[in-house]
Amino acid sequence: MKRLWTPAWIARHVATVVLVGGFLGLGWWQVSRAAGGNTLSWGYAVEWPVFAGFVCYVWWRELRHALRAQAADDAATGPDATAAAGAVDAAAPAPSPAAPSGVRRPVRVRVPAAPADDAEDAELAAYNRYLRWLNANPGARPGDYPG
Repeated sequence: MKRLWTPAWIARHVATVVLVGGFLGLGWWQVSRAAGGNTLSWGYAVEWPVFAGFVCYVWWRELRHALRAQAADDAATGPDATAAAGAVDAAAPAPSPAAPSGVRRPVRVRVPAAPADDAEDAELAAYNRYLRWLNANPGARPGDYPG
């Protein structure tokens, strides 16, 4: 629980309270406008509490994620961790301390280029000749190309 009282988490808690209070206040303001005859405000009166609910959902999800990470760290550094570490096969590679436990590097598969057809090569060579001519003649128009 101590992890949830760092300066970053305090800022998150305060931002959540401010946003939820503000969104609910804006929703109430739209209800009062709708009651005054502005029919468009009924849509906004529903929309603002939905925004407040979304802020609560994101805060709750981040809170659970932080608590699960803390529980995993506690389990990895607890007294049973040294006994469990002795039971692990010595040949198994140790995880990198720099990388988080749940994050892995993406797998990259190199795909060889498909062999080009002769017709494509001829078209490509002609296009490259055209580009070389345009580069050599900067003031020329494309219609002046002799090829």
